[in-house]
Amino acid sequence: RTRTTFEVAAKRLSADVLNLNVSTSSTTKGETLLDTLRNLEAMHVDMFVIRHSDSGAAHFFATHAAPHISVINAGDGQHAHPTQAMLDMFTIRRHKGEFTGLRVAIVGDVLHSRVARSQILALNTLGTSEVRVIAPRTLLPPDPRTLGVHIFHDLEEGIRDVDVVIMLRLQKERMTGALLPSEHEYFQLYGLTEKRLKAAKPDAIVMHPGPINRGVEMDSQVADGPRSVILQQVSFGIAVRMAVMSMTMGTQAQGAAAR
Repeated sequence: RTRTTFEVAAKRLSADVLNLNVSTSSTTKGETLLDTLRNLEAMHVDMFVIRHSDSGAAHFFATHAAPHISVINAGDGQHAHPTQAMLDMFTIRRHKGEFTGLRVAIVGDVLHSRVARSQILALNTLGTSEVRVIAPRTLLPPDPRTLGVHIFHDLEEGIRDVDVVIMLRLQKERMTGALLPSEHEYFQLYGLTEKRLKAAKPDAIVMHPGPINRGVEMDSQVADGPRSVILQQVSFGIAVRMAVMSMTMGTQAQGAAAR
């Protein structure tokens, strides 16, 4: 989904796209990430859009790439997912206007979510009145309050009177050990249903960065219901990523002209 929207965004800006899947690239044959970077530089690329399973991969590329090459973080490990947070903020602004006065609840696997970290940073930066995190203790970082959020362990209590509900996917591929009894029990306690959504404000919107696990994070009635703006997030994501890429290349062009 993220790779596809970045690719669509680049092509709509008339860029040529080289797609490298690290899991099938030469790194699996022993090539270092730095050698991969140097080989791609030799193809005279202007921008790297980095999506990698290791936290810090985008920073590594930014540190070692040639000065004329732009680097965009499209999600690295459990660290950050900046453009997802940007498109989420754009979606909220389109529906709710200013962030001051808003209550936003983020529900689910915060421990493993790079999206949640970027969302919380963005919401606090934009002056959101209250950012809530709702999750079982096993899916929270060791000291979650340092993120600048209010913690809830009960879903209905946590989403009471909120303006925005952001659901997160269970990051099963990143979990080690038995953090949850079962997906069924998780849905019983933290799955968003129409009945539970009534605790939020009547005009509250429901968001999800995708992909959705129906019957785990939320009921299909909610995912497809009138309060869901999930597909709008996808559409807005293309526009936001076009803007990021365009502004980044514009900055590089200005720097080159100044030199």
